[in-house]
Amino acid sequence: MLYVNDIFYSIQGESSFTGYPCKFVRLAGCNLKCGYCDTKDALDIKNSNPLSIGEIISALYSIGGGNNVKLVEITGGEPLLQKEAFDLFGELIKLNYIVLLETNGTISLKKVHKKVIKIIDVKCPSSGFSKEFNYENLKYISMSDEVKFVIGTDEDYDFAKDFLKINKINTGKLIFSAAEGSMNSKELAEKILKDGLNVRLGIQLHKILRLK
Repeated sequence: MLYVNDIFYSIQGESSFTGYPCKFVRLAGCNLKCGYCDTKDALDIKNSNPLSIGEIISALYSIGGGNNVKLVEITGGEPLLQKEAFDLFGELIKLNYIVLLETNGTISLKKVHKKVIKIIDVKCPSSGFSKEFNYENLKYISMSDEVKFVIGTDEDYDFAKDFLKINKINTGKLIFSAAEGSMNSKELAEKILKDGLNVRLGIQLHKILRLK
């Protein structure tokens, strides 16, 4: 069984898949408590329902026109806290889903199915958890994966810039997103342009559209 906070259908808003219809499975429970978290109700399993993998797959089939939409994101909370999430990845891949995993990078990615597209959210200083990243996970990042930084301060920006400079990252899919309420996207865009960084500006499209 998996503790599930929500299963829903919306527009993918924060990755290189931005703009595509996507099914979401939001698992409950997190090992971090970032100050800017916008899914606080998913931080604890008390706000969840225990569902089997079969029940999750049935729920996914009931939205997005059955098999019409084959993009699914497993998010949280922190999905990898629940060991059965690894089995869920495998079952979804068998059903020909394109599987995205949103993870904070603190838990080992070693056993994540190779076909899962990992979106690793490296925490910057303003989150309060910039020292929690598991650097061994850099070995498990492939060209199809994405690395994201949520940036709310100048210190966050410098941290993200230095992280990319110091560490070898085996993907070109690098995303800088402004933390809502702390830094606006135009300000972040100007910083990226000034420094000539080869990164993608992430904008939360679903929030602009006022979608879930």
